[in-house]
Amino acid sequence: FEYVDQDGQITGVSVEIGRRIAEKMGRKVEFRNMQFDGLIPALQTGNIDMIISSLSATDERRQSIDFSDPYVKTGLSVLVSAKSPIQTVADLKTPGRRIAVRISTTGETWSKKNLPDAKFVGLDTDGACVLEVVNGSVDAWVYDQISVMNYHAQHPEQTRALLAPLRVEEWAVGLRKDSAALKAIVNDTLAAMRKDGAFN
Repeated sequence: FEYVDQDGQITGVSVEIGRRIAEKMGRKVEFRNMQFDGLIPALQTGNIDMIISSLSATDERRQSIDFSDPYVKTGLSVLVSAKSPIQTVADLKTPGRRIAVRISTTGETWSKKNLPDAKFVGLDTDGACVLEVVNGSVDAWVYDQISVMNYHAQHPEQTRALLAPLRVEEWAVGLRKDSAALKAIVNDTLAAMRKDGAFN
């Protein structure tokens, strides 16, 4: 959905959504590659105008920002190290399990709420979390289904994917609370992309 390609360009589905919104507004668009935990503060301070970054629309986040209509339905799932004895989600609850969490994600929130006896390793990037799982330094990583599926496909010998959703989530564009006009444009753009097949 968003990544830096071999030419150093930010690309992916999120970028295409951003381009379509800018096109509808007749404006230029600038994409910024930022740490995930800095996105909401950057939006609130006006440093950026919207977040298009596989951001789950949660009640907790709605307290500080607004969201567009959702554009993806996904769920939290688990990438397990092949070296770990974990076979089911229930096995995550065994005291002392080492769990990688990407800081400020819903995977971190879910893990800390539901796995009180785990030891957490907080990291800033997907790559760092995957590396911990691949190396067997942690038992598992709780993250979105699409990413877990893709990272398992990249490391089939070192990982296992428990894809049954721990909970269902929806991704949406993050907006400031005072952005009603922009929200309408974003929602119109998403609706048009669904209708004209752009998401396919």
